[in-house]
Amino acid sequence: MSKARKHDIRVDVETTFIPEQSRPEAGQYVFGYTVTISNRGSLAARLLNRHWIITDANGKVEEVRGEGVVGEKPYLKPGQHFRYRSGAVLETPVGAMEGDYEMLDDQGEHFLAPIPAFSLQTPNTVN
Repeated sequence: MSKARKHDIRVDVETTFIPEQSRPEAGQYVFGYTVTISNRGSLAARLLNRHWIITDANGKVEEVRGEGVVGEKPYLKPGQHFRYRSGAVLETPVGAMEGDYEMLDDQGEHFLAPIPAFSLQTPNTVN
């Protein structure tokens, strides 16, 4: 008999390049991303904090930490998901993001939910 893990938060990300807000001649590439956070574990949990590591093609690394996401601290019961949209500005047409969310389960235990690395790139960019 299989038993669900108590902490199983899945993070999926879809990205898009936003050309109308970008200024390549000025080294400004704007990307949007949609994040879906799914609780596949056996315990409910609240997202408390975010930690992003953003890297551009020049090797410039920016770390971003903050409370919640888009002004919210979503509470996810088992089987629920939360989706939000945000964005990032890079100096290069290619980059990557990864990180983690600090979560707090209903038993008072803090844990990290990893955000797998994903690419940000303009259309027709080969890497």
